[in-house]
Amino acid sequence: MCMRNALIAIALAVLANPVFAQGLGKHISESDVAAWDISILPDGTGLPAGNGTPQQGATVFASKCAVCHGENGKGATAAALVGGEPLTSGIETAKTVANFWPYATTLFDFTRRAMPWPRPRTLTNDEVYALTAFILAQNKIIGAEDVMNAQSLPKVRMPNRDGFIPRFPERIP
Repeated sequence: MCMRNALIAIALAVLANPVFAQGLGKHISESDVAAWDISILPDGTGLPAGNGTPQQGATVFASKCAVCHGENGKGATAAALVGGEPLTSGIETAKTVANFWPYATTLFDFTRRAMPWPRPRTLTNDEVYALTAFILAQNKIIGAEDVMNAQSLPKVRMPNRDGFIPRFPERIP
């Protein structure tokens, strides 16, 4: 028996012992789970209430994002969010929101959970919708006057939408 299998067997034996199992973990409330259950699916499931426009997003971007992502999202110390050659130019082509991301809802989800660095999850839902609208407008995917919200965002068709094989095709809008 290899070392890995031996360690797994020992761990399972320990965890199966009722003496060790007492006091491990605790029941959590639905409100505790809801605070961390923030995933957004491609079809928009999980999108919160709120809205934002590219113009509102430009203001938020300038104050909270440009220091890393550069003026208008063209790149700086962090990756560019705008532009990018078609992926047919080769594997080394820089991947941006415009040429790589398959769903606009993914942009919302990632921005809400991971930005701004180093203070993730500090943006309001309206700020995230506005930033999403700004980045999509900068990439000429939506118009400068379009409003992004839980109804409109899942309807945005990204340029590389068909560039992936979906794991859960039933969840694709």
